[in-house]
Amino acid sequence: MTSYPRDLAGYGSAPPDPRWPGGARLAVQIVVNYEEGSEYTILDGDDRTEVGLAEAPGGRAPKGVRDLAMESMYEYGSRVGFWRLLRLFTEREVDVTVFACALALERNPAVAGAIIEAGFDICCHGWRWVEHFRLDEAEEREHIQRAVASLARTTGSRPLGWYCRYAPSANTRRLLVEEGGFLYDSDAYNDELPYWVVVNDRPHLVVPYTLDANDGKFCTPAGVATGDEFFDYLRETFDVLYAEGARAPKMMSIGLHCRLSGRPARVHGLARFLDYVRRHERVWLCRRIDLARHWIAQHPFITRRA
Repeated sequence: MTSYPRDLAGYGSAPPDPRWPGGARLAVQIVVNYEEGSEYTILDGDDRTEVGLAEAPGGRAPKGVRDLAMESMYEYGSRVGFWRLLRLFTEREVDVTVFACALALERNPAVAGAIIEAGFDICCHGWRWVEHFRLDEAEEREHIQRAVASLARTTGSRPLGWYCRYAPSANTRRLLVEEGGFLYDSDAYNDELPYWVVVNDRPHLVVPYTLDANDGKFCTPAGVATGDEFFDYLRETFDVLYAEGARAPKMMSIGLHCRLSGRPARVHGLARFLDYVRRHERVWLCRRIDLARHWIAQHPFITRRA
C-alpha cells in the first residue's frame, strides 16, 4: 500500500494530558487578525479589490476598478475596530495573539506600537493577506523572508509563529522549517491540541487554529447575525470543552477580525463571553506563543524508532 500524506488518526481516543498551568481544564486562546492595508488592491498592483470577510461580500466594482466602498470597510478595522478590541482586552486584562500581516503593520505604526505596549504576541500572517496557494515556491519563499524582516523592523523582534491566509500551499510548512526561526505554525484546523510533525527530518510544532469559533461567521449565509448569536456559539463551545476538561483538557481557539468584531454590536457579544469565561475557575487565557512554549516544554518531540 502506498503511503498517504495525511494523518487522519491524530491522538484518537487517547489525547495526552496537556498539563496546562494551574491544572486548567481549558486553555482559551483569542486571535485578532490584523490585515487592513495588506489585502488585494489595485493600489498595490493587483487586478482587483479584496472583497472577502467584509460587510458586503462580493463587492460591486469589476476587475481593474477600485472599489472604494470595500476599501473603506477594511479601513474601519484599522481606524476604529482595532482600538475598540484593544480597549476590551486591556480593560479585562486578557492576553491575545495578533495574526499580523507585515505590510499592514508597516502602514500603521500606531497599531504596531499599541500591540507591543499591550504585551500581545505577534504571529506572522504573511507579508500580505494573499492566497499562498497561488504563489510559486520562489514567490512564497520571498514573501516569508520579507514578512520576517518587516516585522522585525516594525516591532523590534522577529515573529516566532506563522499563519497565512487560507490556505497554505503544499510548500508553506517546508519553507517555514527551512527559514529556521519559527517555533510553530497554525496552518491547520484538525485538532484541539498542539502536535508535532516531521518536515525534512526536522520536528516542527503545529498549534491548530479554527474557522468555527470565528467571526467570519458574520459573513456567511448560514452564519450568525448578532453579537448575542456569536456569544451563544462561543459559550456553547466553551461549555462542552470545559466539561470535557475534567478528564481530557483541550484548547479553545477563537478567531476575530478588527473590521468585523470591532463593530459595536459584535463587541457586545464578545464582552459577554469574556465575562462568562471569567466566572469559571481553572481556565488559562493565554497567547499562542504561550501555548507553543508550554507544549515544547511539557511535550517535547520524541524521535520515533522504526
